[in-house]
Amino acid sequence: MSANTLQQPISYVLGHSDQELDRLSRQAELFGPFTRQLFEQAGITSGMRVLDIGCGAGDGAFLAAELVGATGEIVGVDRAPAAVERATARAKNKGMCNVQFVAGDPTSMEFDGPFDAMVGRLVLMYFPDPVEAVRKLARHVRPGGLVVFQEFDIANCRSLPHAPTFERCIGWIRQTLSLSGARIQLGLELYPTYLAAGPPGPRMRMDALIGGGWENPAYALVADVTKSLLPAMEKLKVATAAEVQVSILEERMRNEVVGLKGVVLSPGLIGAWSRKPT
Repeated sequence: MSANTLQQPISYVLGHSDQELDRLSRQAELFGPFTRQLFEQAGITSGMRVLDIGCGAGDGAFLAAELVGATGEIVGVDRAPAAVERATARAKNKGMCNVQFVAGDPTSMEFDGPFDAMVGRLVLMYFPDPVEAVRKLARHVRPGGLVVFQEFDIANCRSLPHAPTFERCIGWIRQTLSLSGARIQLGLELYPTYLAAGPPGPRMRMDALIGGGWENPAYALVADVTKSLLPAMEKLKVATAAEVQVSILEERMRNEVVGLKGVVLSPGLIGAWSRKPT
């Protein structure tokens, strides 16, 4: 198949450095309970064979592996060899024999048999045409199998009362991702995406982290994303390193929100699930 027949991804501006892969795992730990609830509610269960799209450092695949058990199988796919290497090493360290990871473009790859379910977390937002992506990816799922995705609504992220540093930082993140081509509200687009791609209209749920005080993990979450995006922010002229002050960014956000006795709300994590028509 020639390269121009494949759907080329947009630039993934967060990169795949060790720092970014570490950040993804910290983020996955925070959002893990929401993803587990989505997988369980969708019907991921013992003995299933599951394809994980855009597996990254492997956190979503490990979560699914716990649900399918020793009689099930997880295959994680990512375009970035560095991510696959990290995920493979982690699986070995965990002694997980029901998980394997491969590098490649899942919209064009072939596998040895259909899957009972396909899952993906924060991956469709980086496809130039999510409808075409789901259409191509769904061919890996058996008739009656599950199609499950979980995507952000970054517009959901905010503070109350208005915390200037937090709001400015979220604005930089939204603008940088949007300029790179990412869809920052794809979570809200999942329902029409499924309908246009072929699976029936999905059931949906939304989760988010909310809280205030000194121990709120949202400050570190936002500061970590900003740090990974900083090179792109400067390249796209969204913000400079001097403006961001990344070394004290988390501290500044925390001090402001606590001083205001306020709360901050994370991006909405919107999950959708449906079964492939039989």
